[in-house]
Amino acid sequence: MNNAKGKGLVRIIWNDTFLYTLLAIFIGLFAGAVILVITGFNPFEAYITLFSGIFGSFKNLMYAAQYATPIIFTGLSVTFAFKTGLFNIGAEGQYIAGSVMALAMSLLVPLPPGLHGIFCVLMGGLAGALWGAIAGALKAYKGIHEVIVTIMLNWIAFYLSNFLVMSPAFKKPNSTASMTIAASSNISTEAFRPFFGPVKIHWGMLLAVAAVIVCWIILNQTTLGYRLRAVGFNRHAAEYGGIPVGRSIVMSMGIAGMLSGFGGAVQVLGVVEKLTQLAAQEGYGFDGISVSMIGGQSPIGALFAGLFYGGMKYGGSKLNIIGAPSELVNVIIGVIIYSIAIMGAFRALARFLMEKKEKKEGI
Repeated sequence: MNNAKGKGLVRIIWNDTFLYTLLAIFIGLFAGAVILVITGFNPFEAYITLFSGIFGSFKNLMYAAQYATPIIFTGLSVTFAFKTGLFNIGAEGQYIAGSVMALAMSLLVPLPPGLHGIFCVLMGGLAGALWGAIAGALKAYKGIHEVIVTIMLNWIAFYLSNFLVMSPAFKKPNSTASMTIAASSNISTEAFRPFFGPVKIHWGMLLAVAAVIVCWIILNQTTLGYRLRAVGFNRHAAEYGGIPVGRSIVMSMGIAGMLSGFGGAVQVLGVVEKLTQLAAQEGYGFDGISVSMIGGQSPIGALFAGLFYGGMKYGGSKLNIIGAPSELVNVIIGVIIYSIAIMGAFRALARFLMEKKEKKEGI
């Protein structure tokens, strides 16, 4: 009996994704410390500077939350698709589609304050959903892998954004940026400015938290979530069970795209307030892949991983104070992701060997 309990405890610990994520974070921080020592910096001083840049004041925390908001959306987008058996590399393109649509609706459709911002965010989500659904439809009905399609759609969205920003309808005269969004569509609030100064607090932050909760409920508590996950787990079995597989794939990619579109919309309407002509993609969608992995492909995990990622990125900018490169944060996050991937492979192998041994002992 004790032996059985011991095996059960080992299995619980072994399958605890949270513990392995914490271990991966520790490995990443340790790797960062080694690099700091090699390059002649004091790791204790560097990490004190890094974390005080996040937790040193409530204003710093809000800056980190502001940075984290769009990547929570894109991380949630990647997570939702993964939970339904799809790999959404296209969060970047869906994010761009949402940001462009939000800007267009802000400048071209006059509406009263309050209602205008809500309308623009919803239209941004709709644009992202359409961008995702295109990949879903090609996957479902033409058998084209979603990774290939979404990568191509990322570049289409990127160049389309640059084209529209420089078009007469949106371009600011004598500039490489668009006109500023209409004041009526701005979703940030001035109420906290006396406390946080230039930090832009906007209700898109609350929308990100609400999206996490809604996605968790859909995936775990609804028939729709069961159908989407069933298709991802075994497409042929789901089809045999009467689930419309093609429609489910399109819907899953559409929902994932909508989440990324929301991220682009709230960033434009609440923070940057315009779009610029870019030489390269900004990377919010690819950051979302990292957030999804660190969060263990869980909606709740995506929220906390997004906050961690945003905090590290913002706190990392403070490393310049001691002369250390802010790129160290990218190294730390990269090591964390590789650690999670490697440990996942070892866990899968160990699980296979453990099950094989138990079957042999059962015989």
